[in-house]
Amino acid sequence: MPYSKDKYPDSWKNLDTKVRNKAIEIANEMLKEGYDEGRAIPIATKKAKEWAEQEEAGGKTKHLVEPHENGWAVRKEGGDKPSHTFDTKDEALDKAREISRNQESEIIVYKKDGSKERTIGPLSKE
Repeated sequence: MPYSKDKYPDSWKNLDTKVRNKAIEIANEMLKEGYDEGRAIPIATKKAKEWAEQEEAGGKTKHLVEPHENGWAVRKEGGDKPSHTFDTKDEALDKAREISRNQESEIIVYKKDGSKERTIGPLSKE
């Protein structure tokens, strides 16, 4: 069941409005991807709180598109494991753009040799 600003889990009622709205956004995306509600709710809560902490600190999240042993990966800067892997760089870049739009994050794109190619801003049409 999709969540809205008026209909959300009881566990979110005491969250700051901004955090709750982000949790709703994240959970709805997870549900679309096939996650079960019991798993989506705690993950969305955690991710929304992390997002709010970064917002408070003034730092924008960065997602990396980089070479990976299985092709290309999308990984959150500072994370150990990729969130997604793809056969092609274009597929990875498409996913990174989707994440960037949802989280207003920057994308750092790397070349096959591991050197930095470019940075794409959070709301870039590129």
